[in-house]
Amino acid sequence: MLNRPKFALRKDLRSWHAHYRPSRPSAPRSTPCSPRNRDLVEVIEEVARLGARLIIQTAVEAEVDAFLGRARYQRAATIAADDEQAVIRAGHRNGHCPTTIKTTTGAVTIARPKLRGTTEAFASRLFGTGVTRTHALETLVIASFVRGLSVRDVEGALADALGPEAALSKSTVSTICQAIVAEYDAWCRRDLSTIELDHLFLDASHFKMHDGQRAEPVLAAWGITVDGKPIFIGLAAAGAESTDAWHDFLTDLAGRGLHPPLLIVSDGAPGLISAAEQVFPRSLRQRCVIHKSRNVLSKVGAGDQGEVKAAFWDIFDTSGLREDITPGQELVEWVQRRIDAFADTWGGRYPAAVKSLLTDRASLTTYLRFPTEHHKRIRHSNFIERTFGETRRRVKVIGRFPGETSCVSLVWAVLDRAARGWRGFTTTSKGLRTLHDLRRALLQPPAQLHPSTPEASALALATQAA
Repeated sequence: MLNRPKFALRKDLRSWHAHYRPSRPSAPRSTPCSPRNRDLVEVIEEVARLGARLIIQTAVEAEVDAFLGRARYQRAATIAADDEQAVIRAGHRNGHCPTTIKTTTGAVTIARPKLRGTTEAFASRLFGTGVTRTHALETLVIASFVRGLSVRDVEGALADALGPEAALSKSTVSTICQAIVAEYDAWCRRDLSTIELDHLFLDASHFKMHDGQRAEPVLAAWGITVDGKPIFIGLAAAGAESTDAWHDFLTDLAGRGLHPPLLIVSDGAPGLISAAEQVFPRSLRQRCVIHKSRNVLSKVGAGDQGEVKAAFWDIFDTSGLREDITPGQELVEWVQRRIDAFADTWGGRYPAAVKSLLTDRASLTTYLRFPTEHHKRIRHSNFIERTFGETRRRVKVIGRFPGETSCVSLVWAVLDRAARGWRGFTTTSKGLRTLHDLRRALLQPPAQLHPSTPEASALALATQAA
C-alpha cells in the first residue's frame, strides 16, 4: 500500500468517501447507554456494569483515604493542626494502575490506587493483596447488581455512588447486605391470607451455598391472582427436593394464609408432586409440557428427534379445532386421542419415549379445562425457570456463595425485582365464567343435601318408623 502512487491513494480515498458518505444528515450519535436500536436488557446490563464500576472505584478510593488518614489533596499538617488525635500515616498517592475484576455484571476495569513512601503495605479489604473474589467484593457487586435490575434502581445506585460526599463509608457494603436480608426476612413472614390464586407455579434451582458441598436447591413459588396479576409467593433453601422439603415449604405458605389455588403447575419431581397433593389436595395439577418434551426426546435417536418433536407439539396444538369444542372435558378427550395416535405411530420404534409420555398423560392435559387465552402460559413452568437461569448466569463468576443466607437473600432480591416486570393474564368474560365454575366445583363444593353420616342415617330411619 505504501509503494502505490499518490494519485492511486487519492482515488481510493475518493472512492471510499463516496461509498460511505451519508446521502442525508446522519441521525444523532448514540451514547454508550442509549437505547437507540438496542435491546433494553442490553442497555440495562451496560448501565449496571457502569454502576458496579463506579461503586467499586469509589469504595477503593475511600479505603485509601482511610488508610492514609486524609483525602486526596489534603495535607497532613493541616489535618494534624485541626485534630491532634487524627491518625495520619506517612506516604502519598502515586497514580493508578488499571485492574480488571470479574463481577456478576461482567468484567469491570477500575483504576487501582498506588501508594509511595508508606511505612506499611496497604491491602485493600475488597481485593486483599491481590485481585481476589472476597466476600466483601462479592456482596458489593451483588448489591450493585440487585439494584441494577431496573433502570430506576440503576439510577439510584449511580446517585448513591456520585453523592455529595462522593465516597462510600466502610459500612456501606454490610449495610446494603443487611438491608437485603432484613427485607427478605420480613417478606418471608408476611401474611398471605389476602392472596387468592388461580394458578400456582412451583420450581427449584440449585446453587452452591456451603463449602465442600454439592449444589443445593432453592424452592420458589409464584402465582397468578384471580385478578390476573403475577405475584411472587415464596422462596426457601432446602437440603434436597424431597417430599419433606416441599411439604414444609408449602405448609409454611398455607400456614400464613395462602388459599388453595385452582391449578398447580410444576415439573415432574416426585417429591414436589407428592407434597402438593398432600397440602393442596383439591387443586388440579398440570405437568410442565416443556419438561415432558425433554424427557421424551431424550429417549429418541438423533435422526428422528426433529420429526418426533414436531409430532409431540402437534398433540397440544388446538388452534385448528372446531369452535364448538370449548375448554373442558371434551377438549381434554380430543387431545388424549392425539396422544393415542402419537403412541401408535412411535410406540414400535421408541417404546421408552412413548411410555414416558403415557405415564403423565392425564396431568399433561389439565390446562385444557381452563380459559383458552391462558393455555400457552399455564401448560409449563418455564417462566420462573428462565428467571432462575438468569440468576445462575449472574452469580456463576462467584462459584460459591458465602453462605445460605447470602444465597437465598440474593436469589430473593433478583426474583423480587424481576417480578415487577412479569406479565399478568388477560381473561375474557367467557374465561371468567370458566374460572368461576372451576372454583365452585373444586374449592367451594355444595353441601350434601342428604348427609351419609351414621347419625344422619339413624335419624332418617327413626323418622320413617314414626
